[in-house]
Amino acid sequence: MKKSCTDSEAIFITGIDTDAGKTYATAFLAKKLAEEGYSVITQKFMQTGCKDTSEDIEAHRRLTGTGPLPEDTEGLTAPVIFTYPASAQLAARVDGKEIDLQVIERATGELLRRYDRVLIEGAGGLMVPITDTYFAIDYVAEHKLPVVLVTNGRLGSINHTILSLEAIKARGLELLAVVYNEHFDSDAVIASDTVGFIERYVKRFFPEASFMIMPESTVKFT
Repeated sequence: MKKSCTDSEAIFITGIDTDAGKTYATAFLAKKLAEEGYSVITQKFMQTGCKDTSEDIEAHRRLTGTGPLPEDTEGLTAPVIFTYPASAQLAARVDGKEIDLQVIERATGELLRRYDRVLIEGAGGLMVPITDTYFAIDYVAEHKLPVVLVTNGRLGSINHTILSLEAIKARGLELLAVVYNEHFDSDAVIASDTVGFIERYVKRFFPEASFMIMPESTVKFT
């Protein structure tokens, strides 16, 4: 990622859909930032389909090789967890709970007090509803979080990627990087075209953002 500063910063990692590879990309970026000398921790914005602990946070720790961290035990890295595997607004309703965004804000604030970088893995894409009138992108905009968008080479991903980038542009959000996840490259012709098209689009409309390729081997880095 091109941007570099010494002050603590939270970064929101989102995807073009619910299975774009955000968890692996978050761990991938955490390792890169740590190698650059930053103290970094990951956080899950909202976890659904789990009980008590976040499977995505557990994956981050496994992929980065840190093992469980004290902040995990403290509940700071996954402050909101619902049992039903669905969007947050539905999962909360099924569990009979309210979504308290202030709990997330306080947890992120405490992590920023301890670390240089906090990578917040989103839940699904930017337009995932938190309530009927409030979406993930609203939280990102409200807190002025820079964004990393994770995409891939599945058929249809160009459409999903451009829609996400258009939403980022329309809200005036800062795009730090687009990360292309090679894991889903089942068709070399489609994958090559997708990479080229998205990279050209990013360079044209987001010249300050980075375009990064996350290799297939990322799923094995431990």
